[in-house]
Formats: sequence, structure tokens, C-alpha cells
Amino acid sequence: MHFVYGLALLAAVLVAAPYFAHRLRRRRGEERVFAAARLVPPAPPRARRRSKLEDRALFGTRALAVVGLAVLGASPLVRCSRLALQRPGGASVAIALVVDDSMSMRALSSGTTRFDRAKEGARQLLASTREGDAVAIVLAGAPARVALAATTDLGAARAAVDALVQSDRGTDLDGAIGMSHALIAQLPQVDRRVVVLSDLADGHPDGPPIGEGTEIPTWVALPELREPAADCGILGADRLGPRVRVRIACSHDATALGREVTLLDGDRVVARAAAPSGESGETTLMLAEPADGGPPAAQADSLQAHLTGTDAIAADDTAPVVIEAGPGSIAVVADSVDELAVTGGAPVVEQALAALELDVAVRPIPALPDRSEDLAPFAGAILDDPPGFTPEERRALGSFLEGGGVVLLALGPRAAAAPLGASLDPIVPHAVVWGPTPVPGVDPATSAGVLAESATSLQDVAAKSRVTLAPEDVGNFEPLLKWKDGPLFVAKRSVGRGEAWIVTLPFAIDASDLPLRPAFLALLDAWAAEARARAAPRRTDVGVPVVYDGPVARVVPPLLGTYTVSVDSKRELRVASLVARELDLRPRGAAPAAGGAGLGDSHAAIDISSSIALLLLGLTVVEMTLRLRARTRAVAET
Repeated sequence: MHFVYGLALLAAVLVAAPYFAHRLRRRRGEERVFAAARLVPPAPPRARRRSKLEDRALFGTRALAVVGLAVLGASPLVRCSRLALQRPGGASVAIALVVDDSMSMRALSSGTTRFDRAKEGARQLLASTREGDAVAIVLAGAPARVALAATTDLGAARAAVDALVQSDRGTDLDGAIGMSHALIAQLPQVDRRVVVLSDLADGHPDGPPIGEGTEIPTWVALPELREPAADCGILGADRLGPRVRVRIACSHDATALGREVTLLDGDRVVARAAAPSGESGETTLMLAEPADGGPPAAQADSLQAHLTGTDAIAADDTAPVVIEAGPGSIAVVADSVDELAVTGGAPVVEQALAALELDVAVRPIPALPDRSEDLAPFAGAILDDPPGFTPEERRALGSFLEGGGVVLLALGPRAAAAPLGASLDPIVPHAVVWGPTPVPGVDPATSAGVLAESATSLQDVAAKSRVTLAPEDVGNFEPLLKWKDGPLFVAKRSVGRGEAWIVTLPFAIDASDLPLRPAFLALLDAWAAEARARAAPRRTDVGVPVVYDGPVARVVPPLLGTYTVSVDSKRELRVASLVARELDLRPRGAAPAAGGAGLGDSHAAIDISSSIALLLLGLTVVEMTLRLRARTRAVAET
């Protein structure tokens, strides 16, 4: 408490005055003559005890009045830790509140989360606004979003603040501040300012100071949000068979030493291991193999990895276990036996994919799987001149394409000679024809999109024979490149949420020199890029949109955990994982001008004089009533 405020409250000691006045106050007793008293000799005077307080109610009222006067005198000096706007010119202001709702704001600060403190600070600032002020609200969780466009409706602003909820997103302070400037830059209020309510822990502690070089003044309020804190979290847990790999990271200069990683199946611990001792690392746990014929040791979709112990943020200490998480892989179905004699090694398409050094694994498989579950781990599949598809393979391939998979189908003599009961549906519904090439080479002028630059290398491609599609199927495809006489050479079509590409030549070297042309690598690279783009990984960072084709354009998970997405009646499990940089709780610096001088105050004065004056007025009325009652009672006794 401030010294001057304490000195002002010393006036409250005057409450002793009514006490002593009541103790000394005695009414003189009524004298009555008693004749026998004359026969008793007078006694010398002795000290007598003071009488007890008379009229306690009146005394209490007067004591309260004295205390109220002391508080009234000290009330102009009362100040508390409360945010408020300053108005040097007294005019209306336009204010943009940047409220950080990122994961790091879950850390505790003075017994409450940083986000709750920031939200309360926003309420306090709104309490100091007045009619004519404009308010905008921007959330700093990545990506930055507008929670409330600039408005003079202060009631709507208060409702918007009350509706704010915590998320587990990353932090985008620069984007949020830039968005705030855009919201209020054109408002009519001359006094414009941005208030940042954040811990400034955006993973870039060495970044430019907040508020430096900005045209609109910026106030970084609530310095208590930037107190040091330590946190560790689980970045991901991947399961491959009985092996579960858990990746852990910690904030700067913090470790998980002495803590454990456990695997939970519901409430049951199925495995445990020591956490890595460094700032980051991984731990591998082994699940017990089920006995023959016995139930599985743990359900795949129910496993949770948990980091024991406590730290600044508890929400990032648990993560779901994901099966075969990663960027996906590409399946290659080719006749390796025939090509072994020609190339002396793997099929030419596998060698070409290896030469591209893609960031996805290439997995050769002997035949197209006949179960959709076996195709699910792949982002794309390359089918080199398959002898048609069986009904089971067609169903699996159809589910793969409908779910967003990408297929590259090379058509050749075996595809044209599919046995009875086999077909190329759902990519090419009708039968294809393998026959002589009347005019060799392609027309580069017909190239489109990804093949535009490399098409010239195919204008004299040597191919004695080629595949021709049925006229009913040609209209289903978008041409990417055509033969010189007009038929399709490379084309694609959408199938559900996926895409199918076709080439009317097989990839075998003895069929054409297509695999030896630069355009072949360009074709594989473009197709692989499409496969990676369309494959929604099972795990994505929280707050990062997962893009789909179809009715659901994009899904943005705001919290850590598992999500079930239903697209075209198909349910898909997705996992939103922790953004690694949110574990770095070191704040960015704030420019000296962002301290709030002239913009706001974190120790606002509170004017309670009017309330105390009303209380004193009421006490005066009570005292007059008590005195009148006492006088009336005294008259009645006489």
C-alpha cells in the first residue's frame, strides 16, 4: 500500500473519540429523600468503576461514520493493478486488441492461465472505453484471425471478448499486429493504438522487438505474462507393429530428465520407458505381442502416449498414437521379371523415382491389393501395364481414388488383352486397343500444365505401337499431351476426391524410348507432387488447414487430439499435433516505445468517493434516528 494512502487512513484513529465520549457520558441519577438515611454517617468518597457503554447502536453508527470519512479522504489515492486507456487529448480513440490464444498461453501465471489473464485485461480495457471509441479484436493464434471488425458498438466488443476461447495453435504475432493496423488505419478517430495481450512467445525470441518501427503506436501490456516458465511436450507418437516411437521436446534449458513416457490404453498402462534426458529426443516403447488366438494387446485407435510429471502446460503432455504416420509412400506395380532382363535391375519407373529423390518412400508391390485397407497407407500408386483389374481390385482401387488417392496408369499390350472378368474400371470403363502408331511423336503445341516445358523432348518419341481409348472414354479425360494425329498421349480425370492419370504407352524400354526422355522424369515429378498435395496426412500441426476436394473444402483443427472427418459418407481419422515452436516460452523483446507511456496504464485509479459519500449520508440519517429515539425514551421515563 502506498505510504500516502496509509497516512490518509490514519484519520480512522479518530474512531476512538466516540468510544471515549460514550464511556465518559453518564446521566445524573434522580434523587429521592429517604428519612432513615440521616441516621447513617456519611462514607468517604471512593473510586467507582465507569459505567458500561450506553446506546451501543448510536456508538457503532458514529464509529462507522468516522471510518467512512477516513476512507473518503484516502479514496483519491487508491490505485490497483488494472488496465485502462489514457487519453492525453481527451478525444475518442480507435483501439485494436491483439489477444494471443496460442498454446503457450496455457502456461500458468499467478494461479491462472496466461490466456485468462489476457482475456481479463481485454475486459478491463473495454471498461475504460466510452461512447465514440472504436474497438477491433484480433486473435494471434496461427493463422491470425479477426474476432471482431472495428466497431463503435461497445456491447458487441464486450460480448466478443466473453466469447473468446483458448486454442492450441501456434503463434502469429506479426500477422496479428499487421491485421490490427489494417483494421483501424482508416478509421476517423485520430488517436489510434494497438494493444498486445500476449506472452510474446512465438518461437522467435531473437526476432525484431514488438512495436518497433510501426506507424500506429503499439502497447505491449501485462508484463507478468512474460515470466520465465519451463515446459516439455509430446510432438508425436508413431506406431509400426508393436514398436511405438514417441518424440519429445522441451523449452529452452529445460529437460524431461526423471520423467517417464507411458502408453495408455484407456486407463491401463501397457508400456513405459524413461523420457529422453536432453531438450529433445525420442523414446521407443514395445507393446506386448498377443498370444496366438488371443485379443490384441492394445486397440490401435485408443492408445495414448503420456509424459508423466508436471510442467507449465499440462495439455501437451498427452498425444494419440498414430499408425504409419508420415508423408505417405508411393506404390509401384510393375513386371520386374520382364524388365530385369532389359535393365539388369529394378523396373525403370522405380529407378526414375529414385533419381528424382522424392521426399516419399517408393514401395514396389507384386500386384494391386484387393483390399482398400492395404492401399490406405499410400499417397499414390503407379500401375505399369496391368492385365486389367479383378472385381475385388476394382473395389479397392475405387475406394482409394474416392478417398483422395492418385493413380498413374500406363497402358500397354497387357492392359488391352485383359482376361474375361477383368477391366480397367474405374479409371477407363471401356476396353482399350493396342495397335500400330500411324504417326510417331507427339505434338508439343497440345501440351498443357506441367508438361508444357518438357513436351518438346517427345516430339519424335519412338513407339511402334500404342493404346487408343474408346471414344466414350476420351471425353472423360483432360488432355495434357496428344499424339501428332490427335489421340491422347497423357491425360487425367477426377475420380471422387482423387485423380487418375493415364499414359497410352507402357513404361517398358522395349516398347518405346519414353523412359529415356526428359519428359518422363517431368511426368513422374508432376504426378508425385499431385499425390503429395492431395494426400491428407493423418497427422498435421494444430491450426494448419487440411484441404479436401468435394463438399468439405478445408478443416482447421484448433485443439490437440484426434478428429473424425466425414467426406462423402466416408469417415477419416486425423490427428492434430503440437506445434514444436510453442514449447519455446522465451518471449520476444518489446520496443521501448511499446511500454504504454501515453497509451495506457496498468495501475488505474478507482473513484469510489460517490459510493462512500452515499454511505456517510445514510449513517447520518441513522444517527439522527437513534438520537431521536433515545430522547423520546428519556422523556417517557421521567
